[in-house]
Amino acid sequence: MSLLKRIGGATAGGAAVSAQTDEEPRSPVKSGAASRQSKKDDGDATFINLKDRVQSKLIEEMGTAASTDRRKIKEVFASVLDSESIVLSRLERDRLFESIAADILGLGPLEILLAQDDISEIMVNGPKKVFIERKGKLTLSEVTFHDDNHVMHVIERIVAPLGRRVDESSPMVDARLKDGSRVNAIIRPLALCGPTITIRKFKKDTLTIRNLIEYKSVSEEMAQFLEACVVARLNLVVSGGTGSGKTTLLNILSNFIPDDERIITIENAAELQLRGTHVVGLESRPPNVEGKGEITIRDLVINSLRMRPERIIVGECRGGETLDMLQAMNTGHDGSMTTIHANTPKDAVARIETMCLMAGMDLPQRAIREQIVSAVEVFVQAARLKDGSRKVICVTEVEGLEGDVVKLRDVFSFKQTGLDEKGKIQGELRPTGVRPKNFIEKFESLNIFLPPNILEVGDGDQ
Repeated sequence: MSLLKRIGGATAGGAAVSAQTDEEPRSPVKSGAASRQSKKDDGDATFINLKDRVQSKLIEEMGTAASTDRRKIKEVFASVLDSESIVLSRLERDRLFESIAADILGLGPLEILLAQDDISEIMVNGPKKVFIERKGKLTLSEVTFHDDNHVMHVIERIVAPLGRRVDESSPMVDARLKDGSRVNAIIRPLALCGPTITIRKFKKDTLTIRNLIEYKSVSEEMAQFLEACVVARLNLVVSGGTGSGKTTLLNILSNFIPDDERIITIENAAELQLRGTHVVGLESRPPNVEGKGEITIRDLVINSLRMRPERIIVGECRGGETLDMLQAMNTGHDGSMTTIHANTPKDAVARIETMCLMAGMDLPQRAIREQIVSAVEVFVQAARLKDGSRKVICVTEVEGLEGDVVKLRDVFSFKQTGLDEKGKIQGELRPTGVRPKNFIEKFESLNIFLPPNILEVGDGDQ
C-alpha cells in the first residue's frame, strides 16, 4: 500500500503628481528620450518632495496614533491636503496616500512586492536597484526608494519588533517578517552600494510532498521512500546550495513525523512551520549593545538535550554545533534532521568534518568520520538547476567506513535527458537499483512495507 495515501495533501505606478511651475524653454540639444527621462525625474522629485511634506505633517498631527489605524490616517491625510491647499486628481491622491500608508504601516515600497505570491525573493541593492526572483529568474523591478534613509527606515521597521538592531557598530542583522519570511540586512560601511536587504519569501500556503511531486521536484517513489525514512527514525541531512530549497524540503519531511513525538526545533531565524501537536521552537539570540547575552545555536542544541526531545531538528548547521548534533543523533535521538550547505553528499561529509573541528575539539579525522557514519544515515541532496527549477537530485545512503573513507551509495538520482523548446531541463528521478539492506530491515520491523518494485531499475534505465 502506498504510504502517500495518508499524506495530507510600495508605491504603485501612476501618473506623476502635477505641480505648478514656470516652464523653462526646451533645449534643442535634448533628444526625445532624454527629454522624457528628464520629465520623469522632475516628476519623481516633485512627488517625493510632496510626499515628505504631507507625511511629516500627518505624523505631526497624529502622533502615536499614526502606527495603527489606517482609517484614521486617511482622515488626517484628507485634512492635511485641505489645510495645505494641495489640489490633486483622484489617481494622484490615491497614489500619494498608498505610498504614505505603506511607509507608516508597512515596509514602504516593498509592500507591493511582498503582496505578489509569484515573487520568491526580493533583493534591495541600495535605494535605486530592487531585484526580484520569479520562477528562479532574477529581474530588475520598477520599485525604488527615495534615498539611503528611506531604506534604513524600512530595515528598522523590520528589526525593531524582534529586539534586533542595526547601526554602524552592528551593521549586519538576520530577522524575519510576520509571515516567517527570512530577512538579511547589511548597511554602510560594509555595503558599498548603500543599505542592502535580502528577503526570502515564504509561500502563504505550506507546501506538501504532493506539491513537490506535481512540480517534478521529487518522484512518487522517492517521496514514499523519504517518508518511510522519516517514520522509521533514520537520521537525515538535507544538503544543497544557496536557494536550492533546503529549508522547504526539511519542513516537508518534518511533517512526516508522527504527532505523538516531542520535537525540538532550533534555528537562527524561525522558519520551520511544523504541523505537529508537540513542537517546541527555539531561536538563537545575537549579543546586545554591550556585546553580552548572545545565545548560539550550539548553546541551544546542548540545552535541548535536557528538554526530553525525541527528535531534534536544527534549521542549519554552520559551525561547532555540528559536533553536538552528531552526538545527539548518536545518543538516543534517532530521526533527527538538519541542513547544511554543500553541492554533493561527498562535499557534505567534508563540510561536516570541517564544522566539527570548529567546535574547538582536537579530534583526529578518523574519530570524526566514525561519528558521521554512526550518526548520519541518509543525505538528501537538493539543487537549483540552471533553468531555475529546484529538484532533489539524489538520495544517498551512508554505508560505512572503508578504510578512512566514508562510503556513500545513491539510492535515487536525477538523470538529465535534455532541454525542451523553452530551455527547461528535462530528466527523470530514477532508482539506482541499490537496496539499502539496513533501511529495509528497519522499515519492516516497524511494519512499513514499501512496494516491492520501488527501488528497482526500469527496463529503460539500464
